Amino acid sequence: MSTFLGSLWWLLVALGVLVTFHEFGHFWVARRCGVKVLRFSVGFGKPLWSWHGKDGTEYVIAAIPLGGYVRMLDEREGEVPAHQLPLAFNRKPVLQRMAIVAAGPLANLLLAFGLLWAMLVIGRPDYAPVVGVARGIAAEAGLQPGDRILAVGERQTPTWSELGMALSVAALDRQPVTLQVQRAEGGRIDRQLPLQRLPRDTDELRALAGIGLVPRHLLLPALVGSVGEGTPAWGKLAEGDRITAIDAHPVSSFEDIAPLVARLGERGGPGMVEVERDGERLALELTPKRIAGDGGQPHWILGITNAAAGTPPHDAVLRLSPLAAIPAAVRETGFQVRQLIGMIGRAVSGQVSVQNTVSGPLTIARAANDFAQRGPAWFLNFLALLSVSLALINLLPIPVLDGGHLLYYLIELVIRRPLGERALAVGQYIGLAMIAGLMGLAFYNDILHLVS
Repeated sequence: MSTFLGSLWWLLVALGVLVTFHEFGHFWVARRCGVKVLRFSVGFGKPLWSWHGKDGTEYVIAAIPLGGYVRMLDEREGEVPAHQLPLAFNRKPVLQRMAIVAAGPLANLLLAFGLLWAMLVIGRPDYAPVVGVARGIAAEAGLQPGDRILAVGERQTPTWSELGMALSVAALDRQPVTLQVQRAEGGRIDRQLPLQRLPRDTDELRALAGIGLVPRHLLLPALVGSVGEGTPAWGKLAEGDRITAIDAHPVSSFEDIAPLVARLGERGGPGMVEVERDGERLALELTPKRIAGDGGQPHWILGITNAAAGTPPHDAVLRLSPLAAIPAAVRETGFQVRQLIGMIGRAVSGQVSVQNTVSGPLTIARAANDFAQRGPAWFLNFLALLSVSLALINLLPIPVLDGGHLLYYLIELVIRRPLGERALAVGQYIGLAMIAGLMGLAFYNDILHLVS
């Protein structure tokens, strides 16, 4: 399946699941409150398949699978027979109407919990939160290769994904954060990461690079890819050699080679480069060569490039028993809610760029396809985050959204009467304009991301 078709398919799957569950929340509570539901539609437009249930509701699968709706009996949308007036939505007490409206977002939060529980039980393959390289403020904080970061503040980080998210969010606030670290040689220690020293222009999507952390699983193996003709390695090293030591200093990744070669060059004279070749261990004498780099800065080289590396195998799995996964899923749902609320607040205040916080269907489709390719647990994790996002967006106090209707009903509770038709109409126009603006911004960001 092509990337385009895969993205389209998984976008439809994601929206179908999330919107159906959202609308079912409205439907289920409306029925419990004695409201007659005329239609429950998955999708918009021309019905492709429909049937009438014994409850009198028409159930529809429509042609445009980009949403859905629940149509309830309501005097504002048409004439209602006198004997059915008690079943009309607008005739119900305001608290019942609030419950019906709030049920959609709450259903999405419940769905997020269920998806996260399933993800934890299935087990999400991942990478261990082990430092490969520490530079910049990460090195200043005392982090070293081989350190395992167990927690960022109060947030436990069992895998690199949790660590990356926790550090990215903490970096937005530019405040020092405490890391709980298990040292490579044993023992635990707390490290203070001075995030206030991050440059102000650090892209929030690349916070880890700004911090100076490279995970262990992204380090390139110390495999020789090619050897430059006329360089010190020419005729001695060969493609496929694994470099294990330079001048008696061990080499664990390709990133270790440059500083060791520079040290050997500054020392002067030849040094021993130890390699593994076809199961044999060899010690070869090489003398680094000093050349001028692209920026005019001289540096020492052997004349080799690294071999192309594939995706490294996962070395960690986030998995819990069905019972232990229940409180863990509750905590994770709460964490995602808090983080998304914080992101919305930062976007409104201008603390973070709306370019990186407002995404449209193109970005969501690409992300859906990417997570689906990683496996079912990753896709469930993605659906959970999307479900929380849908819940919170719908709770924004914007007319035409669930949050806007809840705002109307809160005003009705205060003034003890429904808002007038004119006020509702003005609110609808304002809400539609705001939604159109958000959709335009989302598509604009999608196009920027595609171009870049």
